[in-house]
Amino acid sequence: MSLNFEQKLENYAELAVKIGVGLQPGQRLLLRSSVECAPLARMIVDKAYKAGARLVDVLWSDDAVTLSRFANAPADSFDEISTAVADAMDKGTARGDAVMSIFASDPDLLKDQDPAIVAQVQKNSQKYSLPVSRRISAREVNWNIIAAPIPAWATKVFPEATSTDDAVSKLWDAIFNACRADLEDPVGAWRAHTDKLKTVRQYLNDKQYVELRYRAPGTDLVVGLPENHIWSGGESTSQAGIPCVPNMPTEEVFTLPHREKVEGVVSSTKPLSYAGSLIEDFQLRFESGRVVEVKAARCQDVLQRLIDTDEGSTMLGEVALVTHGSPISQSGLLFYNTLFDENASSHFAVGRAYQPCLKGGVEMSDDEFNAAGGNTSLTHVDFMVGSAEMDVDGVLPDGAVEPLMRGGEWAFSLDD
Repeated sequence: MSLNFEQKLENYAELAVKIGVGLQPGQRLLLRSSVECAPLARMIVDKAYKAGARLVDVLWSDDAVTLSRFANAPADSFDEISTAVADAMDKGTARGDAVMSIFASDPDLLKDQDPAIVAQVQKNSQKYSLPVSRRISAREVNWNIIAAPIPAWATKVFPEATSTDDAVSKLWDAIFNACRADLEDPVGAWRAHTDKLKTVRQYLNDKQYVELRYRAPGTDLVVGLPENHIWSGGESTSQAGIPCVPNMPTEEVFTLPHREKVEGVVSSTKPLSYAGSLIEDFQLRFESGRVVEVKAARCQDVLQRLIDTDEGSTMLGEVALVTHGSPISQSGLLFYNTLFDENASSHFAVGRAYQPCLKGGVEMSDDEFNAAGGNTSLTHVDFMVGSAEMDVDGVLPDGAVEPLMRGGEWAFSLDD
């Protein structure tokens, strides 16, 4: 029996609260949302209180307000940042609140603005919000990100739609499908899915590869992995023991690369929507872990400024594997949204690594974490490199080389 829109939306909101953020009875929830997503936000608030939330705070954002600042604010004002949301996030995460974000933004929002000013604002905001980023990275709180359509995003994904309403409807269908909200038992489907990802990450954790070798058109890359690295993916557990699924959808397993052991070139297979601009057809070249050359067909200056954010942004902080057969990949859609596109493709991230991906990493200082092969940075930005033409080999500690992926699919049996 097919579900109607209202049933799917109810499923989606319930999944976000129960499976996504894993809200606990008596816990507070910080919910970040675009004003354009108010109906979904209100539904999530209702679900959260019914699940036992003590208090739900909603922190609103608005693309129009963001754009107005870049278009109209005094030129000498961009060193200043809006602290209201960041301060609320700081207090909430320090208190142990659950955190959920409804992501909805126009991929081209800032495409006509000065990239240098956009980068300046981005860096200042990242610096001010660093304590929050560190708490989330260290899994001090249970958290989750979901998405909802807005007209500007929907028409970008579905330019052939007959109307804006038609585009929004199509994007809702794609989101429901990717997040399993269109199934009669979405909670059961998610539990089966996260169990499968747990099997994959256990296989990789048992292997403890010392490096991964990538080959694909435009890509010839060797990525070293630090000793005692840990693969994660799917369900996560906060330091308080609360299970959550940080990203919905999610199809990845991921760990941290060694910050000084990346060599070769890697080419993107999907555009990167970053800081209101769309970076397309780009390639990075690495030597001794650092990006030494950047090329892009579009918005190369935006990409270069991202790489130049700080020392850590010149290095990789995440290596993630996703099969080409993932539902999001098979949809054939380009979402112009990292939350979705990263789950259609194996990917990397420049910048900050997740401390829990290294044994004992959460207890380490930044210097200790870096010395062990981790990476610290103000930023963490994923970019997609996987395809049906990608092969990945794993190198064991004894030097033996094993096929890990062939043609973008696992080269081992999940029953092993």
